[in-house]
Amino acid sequence: GYGLGGSVIAMFGRVGGGIYTKAADVGADLVGKVVHGIPEDDPRNPATIADNVGDNVGDVAGMGSDLFGSFAEATCAALVIGSSIGEAAGWDAMVFPVVVSAVGVFVCLVCSFIATHIKPVKAESDVESALKVQLISTTILMAPAVYFAAKYFLPTDFTLKATVGDDILTLHPYQAAICVVMGAVGGLIIGLVTEYYTSHSYQPVREVANSCKTGAATNMIYGIALGFKSAIIPVLVLAVVIYASFSLCDMYGVALAAIGFLSNLATGLTIDVYGPVCDNAGGIAEMAELHPSVREKTDALDAAGNTTAAIGKGFAIGSAALVSLALFGAFVTRIRESSGNTLFSNGVNMLEPLTFAFLICGGM
Repeated sequence: GYGLGGSVIAMFGRVGGGIYTKAADVGADLVGKVVHGIPEDDPRNPATIADNVGDNVGDVAGMGSDLFGSFAEATCAALVIGSSIGEAAGWDAMVFPVVVSAVGVFVCLVCSFIATHIKPVKAESDVESALKVQLISTTILMAPAVYFAAKYFLPTDFTLKATVGDDILTLHPYQAAICVVMGAVGGLIIGLVTEYYTSHSYQPVREVANSCKTGAATNMIYGIALGFKSAIIPVLVLAVVIYASFSLCDMYGVALAAIGFLSNLATGLTIDVYGPVCDNAGGIAEMAELHPSVREKTDALDAAGNTTAAIGKGFAIGSAALVSLALFGAFVTRIRESSGNTLFSNGVNMLEPLTFAFLICGGM
């Protein structure tokens, strides 16, 4: 129920908020720039207010609800799949997925002092690197923190029922820790790849900008091709994480990898929200008719914020892929238990007509 509630809020927040955001943005540009020929965020354009509100609704609340939905679903999936652990190893072992989330919050809190006290930003050009350091540092610190948490909360060895078949798996704390760390590192790689393909500091974005010289057609073709190309590495990373975590801890490992993917969610969401906040700051500066130098500074911050917003979207999509598989494993586990091990004991047969028909509908 908790996971379903998170999914419903995510759907309304992300879809409804996202549509409102883009409608307000396009509407403000059309009525201002095209119809009346006035600058963006001009105080004479009332649609600017709707544009600023749309950034908060779609990018801040929408992305927050989206990642919260993934977070809730991953946690619920891991608890359902690992419910058999508590029978022998106790309550501490069963709630290990929740412990990972708690450790992640503490790690993100500690690493936040890097940007505020240890290495504060002193120039506009340092903003992007400072945000990137936050993401890297939280991932690095998560590895030893999760290892010690697994060693303390999990017994030296514990048993787990296989999701498919009647095998009983004997697992160790280090295996669970490796699954979580693989998820965290996979999330970092996807975030950095997303940044490479969306940041103005790197070649791909500059090549797209250069393609505009020959017209809109080449810009669209090159941009779409670059978008398809940018998905190659994230897909391969997800495949490796899923295969390795499943080999170590069956479907429980996949659920732990999904939680590891979102373990530094506090930092990832902060980085993502940075973009729309700076965008709104620029809009308020323009509407308040402040000095043009203020708008120049907010534009520089907004450029870095657009890249970090893309990192957040990479996290959301990558985590959704892992969470969907973990939820499927939880579904199979729950059906097997409630049916007295008569249904799905050998897994889900994809070649059954009904299963295959709904698989096609889902793929649509």
